[in-house]
Amino acid sequence: MDQELRLRISQWLTDWGINIMPSDDISTTILVIASLILSIVSYLFVRRGVVRAMNIVIHRSKASWDDIFMRRKVLEQFSYVVPALVMNLLIPVVMKDHVLLSSLIDRLLSVFIIVMLVRAIYSALDAANDIADYNHVSRRLPIKSFVQLFKLFLFFVAVIISISVLADQSPVYFLSGLGVMTGLVMLVFRDTILGFVAGIQLAANRMVSTGDWIEMDKYGANGSVVEVSLTTVKVQNWDNTLSMIPAYALVSDAFKNWRGMSESGGRRIKRSVSIDMESIHFLSEEEQSRLSKVNCLKEYFANKSKEIAEFNTSVEDSDMLVNSRHLTNIGTFRAYLIEYVTRHPLIHNDMTLLVRQLASTSEGVPIEVYVFTTDIRWNNYEEIQGDIFDHIFAILPEFGLRVFQGPTGTDIRSLKMDS
Repeated sequence: MDQELRLRISQWLTDWGINIMPSDDISTTILVIASLILSIVSYLFVRRGVVRAMNIVIHRSKASWDDIFMRRKVLEQFSYVVPALVMNLLIPVVMKDHVLLSSLIDRLLSVFIIVMLVRAIYSALDAANDIADYNHVSRRLPIKSFVQLFKLFLFFVAVIISISVLADQSPVYFLSGLGVMTGLVMLVFRDTILGFVAGIQLAANRMVSTGDWIEMDKYGANGSVVEVSLTTVKVQNWDNTLSMIPAYALVSDAFKNWRGMSESGGRRIKRSVSIDMESIHFLSEEEQSRLSKVNCLKEYFANKSKEIAEFNTSVEDSDMLVNSRHLTNIGTFRAYLIEYVTRHPLIHNDMTLLVRQLASTSEGVPIEVYVFTTDIRWNNYEEIQGDIFDHIFAILPEFGLRVFQGPTGTDIRSLKMDS
């Protein structure tokens, strides 16, 4: 096809009275200069005419993806191919008397065309990656990994074709030698191959995507994923440092992904407060009378008082504490907390909601609050959690309870007993 086009150009020049087989070097030089001028004119026509007109149309369109192509200058990259193609067609025609030089220039121009085409395709791939990021496709698929892999494949193809053009050999001749270099390729591109395989696993299982909050203590990562590439996953930690994690490490090692929390719309509060055992006691009648006026406990006291009264009437010697049932301050406090968090406007009632007593330890009796906030934003979540526990610490004395605090230095209570 290329040879046929050159013959047509040669015939066209002959019909116009141009001697395509000049008898001296001066005529050849003039034709070469004319070819250069023609290639420059073709470049200016494409760059300042066609490309500019297309950019104006793109700018006026309502679509967003074409603006990304314009910003990446994809059309401008392709415009560099036009003058090289013109020269590649004309030089062999005007330099028929200089076969070796014409052949060398023709090969160099062919390599230049390959390089320009690869650069233009690279720009188009970068634009496609930007479009995927803009449409949030990268949250579901590691588009950048596939783009980088295709770039790598395209680079090797371009190198092989360029070498075959310069050596005037078939590309198959060079491809046959790659089998010998397989071991070297596997060694040099080990991380790339492992990263590609890991990228496929990450995409298929939706293990991690851009924007996910992940924790991986082994690599000191605790933050948001900003980039998933062919070989690494870039994480911006909450202190604004960056952690680079090998892609295959996310498949082979353990890490925590908080995406489920974000998608559920609720963020968990799981924190306990330790109650001093010495402050736990049965409620007196005066305490019951006072606490029964608390809005969150009115229904609780009405139900519990009736239930306990019915039980105690059926028990002999109910005046003894050991035989009868009575309300405790810690049990009443738990009932208050359950009602308090249930009524809280920023706590999910359709998710797990617990206020439970954990096993007692040497540091007191832990009362744990296990609920989910409706606001998953970190700063708002911490504010909600802080407000709840501020209230818990402040309200404990109303129930006659104390927070356990381990003594520092000499135990003051032991000094009092000794005295």
